[in-house]
Amino acid sequence: MEKITARDIAKMIDHSLLNPVITPDDVANGCAIAKKYNTASVCVKPCDVDQAVLLLKETDVAVTTVISFPHGSNLTEVKVFEAQKALKSGCSELDMVLNIGWLLGGRYSEVMDDIRAVCDIAHAGEAIVKVILENAYLKDELIEIASKLSERAGADFIKTSTGYAPSGAKLHDLRIMRAATSGRVGIKAAGGIRTLDAALKIRSIGVSRFGCTVTEKIVSEAREREAAGSLILPEIVDEEF
Repeated sequence: MEKITARDIAKMIDHSLLNPVITPDDVANGCAIAKKYNTASVCVKPCDVDQAVLLLKETDVAVTTVISFPHGSNLTEVKVFEAQKALKSGCSELDMVLNIGWLLGGRYSEVMDDIRAVCDIAHAGEAIVKVILENAYLKDELIEIASKLSERAGADFIKTSTGYAPSGAKLHDLRIMRAATSGRVGIKAAGGIRTLDAALKIRSIGVSRFGCTVTEKIVSEAREREAAGSLILPEIVDEEF
């Protein structure tokens, strides 16, 4: 049995502030939570990047924003422009949605070129890119193909979903994504990770990040279990969360 720490769990979390009704006060509160619990990042809408960067200055909580969210259908040059603006404002992580329609239509080279264009801009600015596949619309074969295309295009992570499709992260999909890519590429789960046990399950199968709106609940419970000596990864993961 592998023991981990509450900090390990916190550093898996991209604290998500993407709901369209989130206000500047909500952003401030969310950044305070991310700072308090020392998450990996806070993920904000593009219009909130400047505020988040200011609030998290001199912390090691990264600021993430989204590119072509949630449909992925912007022109490549628009995605590149979004990426440039985000980097200039201080983002160090970009979660971009691939072009779902192109993927479903078999236009794989164009999907890869679209991803590569954003990755090239991000990497030149020492930022990382997480490519959102939106698995709810994809069969297993396409999840595998999209994972491989993303790695070839330079993605640092591949991510299950936006949280706005009919379903979010599933263990079945995460296993496909992990098996389809090398260890260079991280896996991010998004949508449905609402408990510590779910976080432990995904970590045990090779997921290193997840989007979360209940950070306080998960990290607080992780701290309690760590203090009790019972923060342990499950050896067998065979049920969805």
